[in-house]
Amino acid sequence: MPNMVKRLPAEWEPQDAVLLAWPHEKTDWAPVLESAQETFRTIASVIQGYEKVIFVHPESYDIPTNDTWARDFGPITIEEDGQPVLLDFIFNGWGDKFPADLDNEITRELHSRGALGNTPLRSIDYILEGGSIESDGAGTILTTTKCLLNPNRNPQFSKSQIEDRLREEFGAHTTLWLEHGELAGDDTDAHIDTLARLCPEKTIVYQACTDPADEHFEELKAMENELKAFADFRLLRLPWPSAKSDVEGHRLPATYANYLVINRAVLVPIYNDPADEAAMEVIQEAYPERDIVGIDCSTLLLQHGSLHCVTMQIPKGVL
Repeated sequence: MPNMVKRLPAEWEPQDAVLLAWPHEKTDWAPVLESAQETFRTIASVIQGYEKVIFVHPESYDIPTNDTWARDFGPITIEEDGQPVLLDFIFNGWGDKFPADLDNEITRELHSRGALGNTPLRSIDYILEGGSIESDGAGTILTTTKCLLNPNRNPQFSKSQIEDRLREEFGAHTTLWLEHGELAGDDTDAHIDTLARLCPEKTIVYQACTDPADEHFEELKAMENELKAFADFRLLRLPWPSAKSDVEGHRLPATYANYLVINRAVLVPIYNDPADEAAMEVIQEAYPERDIVGIDCSTLLLQHGSLHCVTMQIPKGVL
């Protein structure tokens, strides 16, 4: 029997829905719960202007959750011979940093309740988060060595074995690795969706740091040089937001790269920052045909994530 042709669709391809999980009093959002819930309501409301929302919420799918990071516990949808298949990888709380036992069950629970249509679901015995990989839909994956090669994920596999795994699961013929790039306050071990994003027309939008006095300057400059070495890509540089900190003075991982692409629009995290407008203009350049919608994600930063981290797109055909 011939091998299936596998493909990991790009985020900018047509979608059926976006998955979200509601922040509740047993999550780490408890100290800022009202503000967090308001942010999630806003995100859901904006998405509903363009497509459906699947909400793990007491009033819709009342499924127990540890937290709200749908990007990392949600299903990763591939195509096999043109047909959608949902992959459910293991989520271990970014290397067992946080409890994830309930979140690791969410995709299977949603599927058993029919919330993900009749699309087949395959559980994969491998630790992988959606925020750790970017796909161009044509066989190229962009990722970071700090995350995928971290011994807290799949220590038994070498770099070449991990590339084999990406080929096996996603049909990826090219893996672009970034060795540099990381944000202070980031719990994910340098998820690519906080740093650099594949876009249509061989474009990469990336988070730069232009302040030589900032602790991120050298690392993000080194990342920029790595990106410049990738052949044939047009690079679009995102402006650097001013430093954001929590009440105890710990730096928070503010990034404009953590945007979400949906049908006919791009939702951009903004932070009441002078650079917000310029960031949206850069993303508009990458997505000239789409609405660019800024959403204040200042509260999301307090739990060390942003807009893309709390969402997972469900491609067209799944539902």
